Amino acid sequence: MNLQAIRAIYRFEMARTWRTVLQSIVSPVISTSLYFVVFGSAIGSRISEIDGISYGAFIVPGLIMLSLLTQSISNASFGIYFPKFSGTIYELLSAPVSYIEIVVSYVGAAASKSIILGLIILATAGLFVPLQIAHPFWMILFLLLTAVTFSLLGFIIGIWADNFEKLQFVPMLIVTPLTFLGGSFYSIKMLPPFWQTVTLFNPVVYLISGFRWSFYGIADVAVGISLGVTAAFLALFLAIVAWIFRTGYKLKN
Repeated sequence: MNLQAIRAIYRFEMARTWRTVLQSIVSPVISTSLYFVVFGSAIGSRISEIDGISYGAFIVPGLIMLSLLTQSISNASFGIYFPKFSGTIYELLSAPVSYIEIVVSYVGAAASKSIILGLIILATAGLFVPLQIAHPFWMILFLLLTAVTFSLLGFIIGIWADNFEKLQFVPMLIVTPLTFLGGSFYSIKMLPPFWQTVTLFNPVVYLISGFRWSFYGIADVAVGISLGVTAAFLALFLAIVAWIFRTGYKLKN
């Protein structure tokens, strides 16, 4: 494996983040802080606790997951779309760099950005509410798996997209609504039985539930199922990326 090539692409992508730090880091952190202020104050005053956890602390894993999903997709999709848009991707494809090295570089950089942002939001949340992490290892594992998995999805979207509108379509119109309806701000056990069943068809429920369990030891679905769903998404997106490079979809013309 060409580690020098991976390092070069990775460092270039990370450098782009620091050049746009207001958009990449500061803006998501401020937006998440506003969620704490609005939901923690307005709704938290009416919902004191959920499963023995204060409402402000309960929503922290969901807010981190919301930022992690959207930023992973956005970082990876923009990262690979701009070389397509400018035409420099053909130089990359003709260079002595394998497809695996290209994916590792771009996805690794996107996942790194998202993890850094998630940790910053976690630290920021500690300023608003008392936090506890019951299972630190599993928290880091869910953070890593989710960031890599949805960075792969963003990479796929960046190759598929023909314009900037398509880049925003999936994160804004699909992922964000699914996250809001996936138990970010409530436990699905609070819903009527019918809607609990419907909600279980939302894949984001399993990601948020497993991540929240790593904090407080409570979950809407079994942790093993959450981990299995995350691994299944990872395998699916890896298979799609492999198919894209094998067939040259949207890359060879």
